[in-house]
Amino acid sequence: MARRSKLFSGLLVSGALLLTSLGLTGVAMSADPVAGQVHAGHAMPVSTQSSPEDPDGDGYIPANPPVTGVVPSKAEPPHRYFHEFQANCSVTHTRPDDPIVYPGQPGKSHDHTFMGNTTTNAASTTASLDAGNTTCKAPGDRSAYWMPTLLKGGTPVLPVGPQTIYYKAGVTDYTSVRPFPKGLRFVVGSPMQSAAEFRAHRGFVEGWECGDSYFNTDFPAQCPNRADVQLNIRFQAPSCWDGKYLDTPNHQSHMAYPVVNPGTNNNICPDDHPVALPMIEFKMAFPVNGDMSQVKLSSGAGYSFHYDFFNAWDAPTLKALVDHCVVGALQCDARGYDQTHPEAGAALDANYRLP
Repeated sequence: MARRSKLFSGLLVSGALLLTSLGLTGVAMSADPVAGQVHAGHAMPVSTQSSPEDPDGDGYIPANPPVTGVVPSKAEPPHRYFHEFQANCSVTHTRPDDPIVYPGQPGKSHDHTFMGNTTTNAASTTASLDAGNTTCKAPGDRSAYWMPTLLKGGTPVLPVGPQTIYYKAGVTDYTSVRPFPKGLRFVVGSPMQSAAEFRAHRGFVEGWECGDSYFNTDFPAQCPNRADVQLNIRFQAPSCWDGKYLDTPNHQSHMAYPVVNPGTNNNICPDDHPVALPMIEFKMAFPVNGDMSQVKLSSGAGYSFHYDFFNAWDAPTLKALVDHCVVGALQCDARGYDQTHPEAGAALDANYRLP
């Protein structure tokens, strides 16, 4: 895929840096933004505490109904370079909660930066998210997205403005991709991964970036101290689902990355995870540069980066975007509009709602 610009405009980034330095981001902060110093990663055992969606606390949340009878597609549709749309969502708040790993246990996680749904906390369920509001451009996207909080000298540094969350085809047969089931949730990466594991991770795209420095597993010691430079990361999620569970005890085994179909260069879903879903890619931008020696994540070093996704999309809205942009092989914005193919129209109206 063609490289996208790693630099925001000088005006936008300098404004973001100023807002951050003045603490004027307008985002609710947790009372303990450096909770990661106590809760270093998910160092405590993964909880098996019961929750409204997992009454027996075994960590399994069955899909209802399950998706059965799917065979991974090996078809080769006409080649198209793009098959994606964006969810543009702003930061809502920070909090040492994780409703996937520690449901119903407020304060047990390291600090997280939340985007999308404004109500996300340790008690969040599919129903509570469905009833919440969102900072995403599309009102139908009430999903919760979160990641460890970035800190500089113990002070949170939060992304400013809508962040880019891509929904792409991870398999060659982009026409086989279907929407996420409501309530699906998973963790991408691990706060306890080593630098080598982070670099070798299937979701690794270009690591930490700033200025002309790419593919960093940890934060660079220095980033150019210019108004147009900030710290960026891109990281991709698995996109093949087992069709059985909305969550599993390790919050990952119900999902898998595509594999290469033997004898070809094509990506297909593995047999035990045959359902092709959109591939989420976080593209986050943090307004920090210059001396990076005091920069870390609430979960630890830069290579402890990971993120969580809890699907609460309005189902018809998500289906419209997936069908129009991913299956339709377009490069769409958050409205489902591809400016290079105006004849295709948009999936959503000017207010980012279904027409």
